[in-house]
Amino acid sequence: MVVYATKTKISDAKVNPGNSGQIFYINMDRIEKLKEFLKASPTDSFLQHALALEYIKLGNDEEAKQLFREILNREPGYIGSYYHLGKLLERNKDEEGAVKVYEQGMEEAKKAGDNHAFGELRGALEELIF
Repeated sequence: MVVYATKTKISDAKVNPGNSGQIFYINMDRIEKLKEFLKASPTDSFLQHALALEYIKLGNDEEAKQLFREILNREPGYIGSYYHLGKLLERNKDEEGAVKVYEQGMEEAKKAGDNHAFGELRGALEELIF
């Protein structure tokens, strides 16, 4: 079992069914702080990406997906979001969507000369289709 140590109360624990029923203790303060920062900088891709990852921990894939798509529509070169969006789509049985996201991410990683990200995305794609 994986447990995230935070200041949250036991009653705030969430069971994420996508992770074999593991219990995650989520720091709700972190989400609220990220939302506050986003009020001041609503198009900050780093903050949106961080918030999307927090939503994934809560099992709120729809909110996370919306944030990742917003980031990538606005800033296609924000390469890290392709991997996480692709994995989210895989978990939600949208393999076709995940393939497209991985391919787009690989294209952007290649443009940026980011061989590490390219390899990660290629590995995720190959794992999915082979």
